[in-house]
Amino acid sequence: MQFHDAYRILATQNVAYAAAGGASAQSTAFASQTRYIRVVSVGVASASIDGVRIAIDASPTATATSALLAVNFPEIFKVAPGQKIAVLGNNRYRKRQRHRTHGLGTK
Repeated sequence: MQFHDAYRILATQNVAYAAAGGASAQSTAFASQTRYIRVVSVGVASASIDGVRIAIDASPTATATSALLAVNFPEIFKVAPGQKIAVLGNNRYRKRQRHRTHGLGTK
């Protein structure tokens, strides 16, 4: 029998971020049991709002060329304990101000 991936939710974080051209914002370090994170940028997509730029590392900085996370499309990333996520708006105008990260344990 096959099962869809299932994870325990260990913690959640909201990361406030700047519009494109602003400063990259980091989360706090992921907990010792965090192996995957679910990331979503919540907002209303439009011609001027399409997503956020993200980077994941020990001390990341999101830039205009970092990976693009589209608005309202959750993604799951494999991470290591102690890593962080950095977020930067992809657009000049900031209408979404929070980026949600859920720390997920092992399957």
